[in-house]
Amino acid sequence: MLIHFERTGGFAGLRTAVTLNTDTLPQDEARKLQEMADAAGFFNLPEKFPLPKRGADYFVYRLTVEKDGRKHTVEVSEPAVPAELRPLFQYLMKHAR
Repeated sequence: MLIHFERTGGFAGLRTAVTLNTDTLPQDEARKLQEMADAAGFFNLPEKFPLPKRGADYFVYRLTVEKDGRKHTVEVSEPAVPAELRPLFQYLMKHAR
């Protein structure tokens, strides 16, 4: 499984990104990532979530997962991140630069 994660925006307009390949990770880390993506029902999520009606300077997350010949991208702003994606985003932010 190949994961591309990017967070942009915020007050300073910063960009943070990471690409992880589960084939090159330790087996327990690879399994954890796959379980989080599966628990989130990632391939069933919409490509874009509605933007909040009010607010500015939110972070915007863009996540692309490639697995078993499928590729799906989800883009969502901070306040609209569904609960099932939060653990995966938190994990990826720890590994992002």
